[in-house]
Amino acid sequence: MANIFIVDDEEEMCLSLSEILTEKNYHVEFSTDPVSGLEKILKDPPQFVITDVQMPGKGGLNLLKEIRTANPNIHVIVMTGYPSVEKAVDAMKYGAIDFLSKPLKLPKLLANIEKYSHINSTVNAFQPEQQSKNVKMINVYETLGIAALSNASVIITGESGTGKELIAGFIHSESSRNEKPFIKVNSAALSESLLESELFGHEKGAFTGAEKQYRGKFELAHEGTLFLDEIGDMALSTQAKILRVIQEQEYTRLGGTEIINTDIRFVVATNKNFKKLIGDGLFREDLYYRLSVITIELPPLRERREDIPDLIDFFRIKFSAQYGKRINNVSQNVIDKLIKHSWPGNIRELKNCMERAVIFCKGETIQITDLSSQYTVVSLSSETSFPTQSLNALTKEIISEALGKAGGSKQKAAEILNIHRKTLYNKMKKLDMS
Repeated sequence: MANIFIVDDEEEMCLSLSEILTEKNYHVEFSTDPVSGLEKILKDPPQFVITDVQMPGKGGLNLLKEIRTANPNIHVIVMTGYPSVEKAVDAMKYGAIDFLSKPLKLPKLLANIEKYSHINSTVNAFQPEQQSKNVKMINVYETLGIAALSNASVIITGESGTGKELIAGFIHSESSRNEKPFIKVNSAALSESLLESELFGHEKGAFTGAEKQYRGKFELAHEGTLFLDEIGDMALSTQAKILRVIQEQEYTRLGGTEIINTDIRFVVATNKNFKKLIGDGLFREDLYYRLSVITIELPPLRERREDIPDLIDFFRIKFSAQYGKRINNVSQNVIDKLIKHSWPGNIRELKNCMERAVIFCKGETIQITDLSSQYTVVSLSSETSFPTQSLNALTKEIISEALGKAGGSKQKAAEILNIHRKTLYNKMKKLDMS
């Protein structure tokens, strides 16, 4: 049964609710102090937290926000003796699964616990995204809501680090298949032969080293969702075989003759341009149209800078809890620097940046000195240009960032820096850069 943690400054309430839930065979703990309660929750996460709103020191809504940020898999139920529409709206916005008035209606409380005990929801991992101020991301989440409720195939595109796998997990968790498997395969990580074996499975003796029967990902994902990441790197021959599985809803294991029926929802992702792949003969157009019933394009972080402060705060809370630190703020200088950064690694890079900052932070506020050096120099973005007279200010870090943004092309890097190519060569030579 589920583990439940109760936080309420009234000990009598904690004791009576604990007794009721224990009789229902739930494992229950409680705390009358929200601060120490939060520490216990984050150290040994329960499946459910039931918290009061009005408490001294740390209110229930702040507790809710910190719990959901640090561990989105915890289901939080908020209760109060002073209900209001505003509090209910805030509770739901911060990710509560329900908002209950005291005295509690136990059938409703128990029904929620029973319902969410069987759901492995990842929706709340998107909490900062759901509050996005960016028009493109708002449209993405509107599309996601529709996609999750359908059974259609989905293509997710976007640069590396934009959260394609997280989006795929969201679609599965909010679909009618959420109690069935969510199976992930990285198409770029395996050779053609290994990928086919991984997908289709194989019989004993199908090839050298096949010492026993192996159930492939198609079989494991039956009635669930199969997420094919980096499908743009998949060989054409494998693409053809996948197309047949989608069309015929059946396949055989490698080296086998048994026909296996399958019911799979396909969600695929790539950081490449499908139109270019198709035009270059690297991706089957018929497979593309089979998969692209719904297409979701994730914008890079540099195109949604208005969301960066909220994401910074999200990761500050998350990693402060993870590393047992009390970091309450991020200096405005840090926020300004990170907003201007080009973020070639997108949200994944920002996550790593903030984790490092939390680890190195010695006080309660993250400062410039807590950042890696690559974030403390002038950042290159699509909006940033460097006049020629600032040439002396160019450092190895700035030039390296320009080269990274330009994919190693010195010509493109020179254009980003707004200097002549020969000038860049001379500057790199002076800095002893190859």
